[in-house]
Amino acid sequence: MYLDQAKTVVIKIGSSLLINDKKIIREKWLSEFVKDIKHLQKYNKNIIIVSSGAIALGCKKLKLNKRNLKLDKSQAVASIGQIELMNLFKKKFNLNKINLSQILITLEDTEQRRRAINAKRTFENLFSLGFIPIVNENDSIATSEIKYGDNDRLASRVAQIAGADCLILLSDVDGLYSQNPKIDKNAKLIHQIKNIDEYIEKISTNSTSEHGTGGMKTKIDAAKICQLSGCYMAIANGLINRPIKNILSTNLCTWFIPKVSKLDARKKWIISSVSPKGQIVIDDGALNALKNGKSLLAAGIKKVNGQFRKGDHIRIIDKNMVEFARGLSSFTSDEISKIKGQHSNRISGLLGYETKSEVIHKDDMVKV
Repeated sequence: MYLDQAKTVVIKIGSSLLINDKKIIREKWLSEFVKDIKHLQKYNKNIIIVSSGAIALGCKKLKLNKRNLKLDKSQAVASIGQIELMNLFKKKFNLNKINLSQILITLEDTEQRRRAINAKRTFENLFSLGFIPIVNENDSIATSEIKYGDNDRLASRVAQIAGADCLILLSDVDGLYSQNPKIDKNAKLIHQIKNIDEYIEKISTNSTSEHGTGGMKTKIDAAKICQLSGCYMAIANGLINRPIKNILSTNLCTWFIPKVSKLDARKKWIISSVSPKGQIVIDDGALNALKNGKSLLAAGIKKVNGQFRKGDHIRIIDKNMVEFARGLSSFTSDEISKIKGQHSNRISGLLGYETKSEVIHKDDMVKV
């Protein structure tokens, strides 16, 4: 089962799971959901939660109807509701001694390579510290032109950036049906989808709840991103208590199977970058290390050519000026000029601030 095997799992919670049609917070459901997270932690899984609900909780506090909100007012409501949302999570998760952090993301954060790399590193550091990130779209500052507008697609981008193995979209249905199950009694659940063809597109409906902004169509869009990112994705019923436990025990959901491996997706993402911004010349020792699958360290760098910033796509060449690999730099060209040829334990002293040791991490590198 795909969830069993996953090391990094992203779980998306919709607004309707946190607050019902009567604007009552579903605290019992959240308490049970926390037990699911505790169970996953026992198996040392890295977990990211993408949660809607800021605007819904803001509307509840201010006694407003979300449908009547204009964009500028919804941004203010979101900033109020975000505190309510995190307080709700903190109260429930603290009872189980689970540490939480908060990350607010905009569309630009996932589309711009440099920001995406920074987000990836933040997730990795939070995992190492034993914290679970709660991610939401930054509705307080995002305009209609730079918004995802739904957290299904946001969740798929987060899964892509974090290199997740599995994304779970908790919905109000068991998965994707052959027809709309709320209308047709003969609708059948589709358990596994490898190819999103015209038939799948056609049967994906776009129904919404009062608090939600997405429907089945946005979940299909999210699945497309996951399939090209090497990430398994499930649409499952989140309205029941212990929804993750239910997936593990019954597998009652719709799974979307990736078309490529995570590694292939990562390599394609890197190699498809625009023209490299610069070059790093390495010595034979570094070359041998890279051939053995190691990261590039400062000690093996002989020279830097060109001006580039952190996160830029650069060439790695040997002493004979033959290109060996391409990768995403963790440092600027000026920083690398200061630390080239130096041992990793001297980097912080030379730069005057703490930073990572790998100039180009092995996961951010593709041999050519």
